[in-house]
Amino acid sequence: MICKPYKGTDKQLSQLGFGCMRLPTTTGNPGDPIDYEKAGALIDYAYEHGVNYFDTAYVYHNGDSERFIGQALAKYPRDTWNLVTKMPIQAVKTKEDLPRIFNEQLEKCGVEYFDFYLCHGVMDLNFADFASKELGCIAFLDQMKKEGKIRKLGFSSHCSPEKLSEFCDLYDWDIAQIQLNYFDWDYQNARRQYEILTEHGIPVVVMEPCRGGRLVTLCDESLAFLKAAAPDRSSASWCFRWLQGLPNVQVVLSGMTEMDQVVDNVASFETPQPLSEEETAALNKAIDAFRSKFTVPCTGCRYCSGCPKGLEIPAILSAYNDVCLTDNAFMQGSSVRKLLAGGSEYDPAECVGCGACYSACPQGIDTPAIMQKFLEIIDKIPAQFK
Repeated sequence: MICKPYKGTDKQLSQLGFGCMRLPTTTGNPGDPIDYEKAGALIDYAYEHGVNYFDTAYVYHNGDSERFIGQALAKYPRDTWNLVTKMPIQAVKTKEDLPRIFNEQLEKCGVEYFDFYLCHGVMDLNFADFASKELGCIAFLDQMKKEGKIRKLGFSSHCSPEKLSEFCDLYDWDIAQIQLNYFDWDYQNARRQYEILTEHGIPVVVMEPCRGGRLVTLCDESLAFLKAAAPDRSSASWCFRWLQGLPNVQVVLSGMTEMDQVVDNVASFETPQPLSEEETAALNKAIDAFRSKFTVPCTGCRYCSGCPKGLEIPAILSAYNDVCLTDNAFMQGSSVRKLLAGGSEYDPAECVGCGACYSACPQGIDTPAIMQKFLEIIDKIPAQFK
């Protein structure tokens, strides 16, 4: 297992981290009770093969993920594994909620301290809640760090680059977690987010390295490029090996549900093996094929600005692309929530199908048809993720 020293210290973190948001369930359906026996076997294999970074959160698996991972790791010496959980700002209404939630997490996990603790899911929309001095989230977590109940303090982010930079300046953060993969490097400007964290000297933990599994399945054309370049490698290994080429990546999280996923992912991190120039060229061809097949080619030219309902069509089409490019219901719901938070002009349900945008679009995008497809996709997203 590749282990990297943390921030110039003797502390070694496994580059593969175990994400505890998609653990196996008793029924096989997301959201149902965790299958403790099956999930425990995955944790044991990962630990025995060098994984020492385990990431959970207050809200994962309806609150049971923290309890499970605490029990699963309790058999191993405490100084051989790193436990990570997070503060859910949406559950914090008053200052009193902060210690209540934090102490509940300690109790559920059965630990006296967290190796890493994060502000969970910082976004442009909730930035002010995390930053609020009246609510005092950062001040409280800093106090927990001073008391030794948090060893390292950080955050997970879905911010724009501008807000990410601003959040970095609020505190001397020890670590940060962002969505980073070879597709979002350019598509969602993850490159700039990585650069901002690197400029601030903050080690990066990667979430969604396979974009919720979507970069594992890709499409036939994309997979053909990858197989031609490396016939014996899994599509998931391409995601991990691409990330190995980024020096400020400390840990790469993977939410593993099946034993074959754990075995394959562990193999991808046995030794450093970043992509060669030839493999990078093959990957770029795969990305182009995937993008052309699954995304609407909106350029944001705004020729469609004459919509009689005042719809922000480029923003809606961008969100539609985001939803189509993942199989993960949580990520789909997050994209929809961000979109609809802008008001009725961002709601595809407001489209009356007049076709004015279609006739004005230089790209020939049938926007009314896309709006209907978008509504169908939204309708299929489970309610707990909307």
